[in-house]
Amino acid sequence: MPTATATSATSSSESDGRPSNPPALPGTDFSAAATIDAELSALSPADRLRWAWTRFGTRAVIGTSFQPAGIATLHLAGTHGFALPAFTLDTGLLFPETLELKNLLEQRLGRTIESILPTQTVAEQAAEFGPELWKREPDFCCQLRKVLPLHNRLMSVDCWITGVRRDQSSSRATAPIAEVFTVPNTDRLLWKLNIVADWSRDRVWSYLREHNLPYNILHDRGYRSIGCWPCTRLTAAHEEERAGRWTGFDKTECGIHTSGSGI
Repeated sequence: MPTATATSATSSSESDGRPSNPPALPGTDFSAAATIDAELSALSPADRLRWAWTRFGTRAVIGTSFQPAGIATLHLAGTHGFALPAFTLDTGLLFPETLELKNLLEQRLGRTIESILPTQTVAEQAAEFGPELWKREPDFCCQLRKVLPLHNRLMSVDCWITGVRRDQSSSRATAPIAEVFTVPNTDRLLWKLNIVADWSRDRVWSYLREHNLPYNILHDRGYRSIGCWPCTRLTAAHEEERAGRWTGFDKTECGIHTSGSGI
């Protein structure tokens, strides 16, 4: 189990970016998850990223929707020299401010953030399922525009790094640092690292201010969690961070963090 003194991740193979001589996992099945979660929980987010980079190389990826925690994660990876690929799910319904932030972060961090698109454009979806599907069947809309594209992206990796935090909502309150799932329709395991799960909202914002990092200007207008524009509203300070998502529906998650497979 690697720690802050683990083998350096600066050397890599020519094939897939995987560092040479990665330390062995304590098993290759679900029995390893509890051990790794406990050990990573004692480390800093930077050293949790080090574990992912040392073990998986470029087969570990950062997924971000440009919430503050995701921005901190991208910056931590770059600062410590972990060349982890990064992607975002571009649903075709993102706020213009979110897309502007993506461009700004790419310039500031000197890296490309891959945009993962749904199979259908918004217009094509409307033609097949009717206009504004999100108003009638938000779960189905999220499935088409987020869950399935994510599933396709994760089929080629071994570790998915997220910005999930425990204090975002009651549904995320018990999120572990590390967990593992079986990839649907395969016998392959996918590790999921919530590297800042134990950081508070204030801790994340302190990090952004400390490093003068850009953020979505919609936060200054009262949006606390920002997703697709039709399904995101302003929230009050007393509400949960994600309370502004899918107002009017018994829904607090898009589905990418709640399915039985983890994707």
